Amino acid sequence: MKIAVLGATGQTGQFVVSQALQQGHIVTAVVRDPAKLDVRHDNLKVVEANIFSVDSLKPHFRGVEVIVSCLGFPTSFFSSVTGYTLSMMAVTGAMREARVNRIITMTSWYTDPNSGTQSPYLIRFLLLPMIRSVLTNMFEMEQFLQSVDDINWTVVRPPGLKNLPSSALEFLTHEGYCVPDSSGRPVGSTIGRGDVARFMLSLLNNNAWVKKGVAIITK
Repeated sequence: MKIAVLGATGQTGQFVVSQALQQGHIVTAVVRDPAKLDVRHDNLKVVEANIFSVDSLKPHFRGVEVIVSCLGFPTSFFSSVTGYTLSMMAVTGAMREARVNRIITMTSWYTDPNSGTQSPYLIRFLLLPMIRSVLTNMFEMEQFLQSVDDINWTVVRPPGLKNLPSSALEFLTHEGYCVPDSSGRPVGSTIGRGDVARFMLSLLNNNAWVKKGVAIITK
């Protein structure tokens, strides 16, 4: 399959690119700085583009079947984070012009501001307030996608990310903002980036989560 990977030089994006090539996909890595991606492969094309510009993205989306986005933006204590929404508006605009109608993107557990009430104490009162500006903009991006009728999107929500390769562990999934146990409390708190990439790529030929957000974790 022909896919374009956004955020391909990021920690999760690099796993997506590597696994996609191993699976035989033809990959266009859309990056800000091509020098940061040192992978070389016959099925890999590395291109430079502005993720906030429809005109910059559009040429690289032509002929692509699926967009996989691992874009991330840093938290800010002094201003609002806007990168998730602004980039997604440009990406979906470019998708329309290039006639691509499938995107798989990642956000996080607890993007909904009311969804962390059952999380562990340190997560609820220390971590979530620290990254709330990022989670808020992720949630705004998710809300934006829910208003998009002509594109088949899936939002993948992992918990805390560890820089670990793909495993063979089974996934637990839930259509919500975390994966709960029978009492409603979150199951675990972290996942390997390689497993996030594995799950995202598993959706290339799977329509189970189209136009849905899915929280994931490994058993």
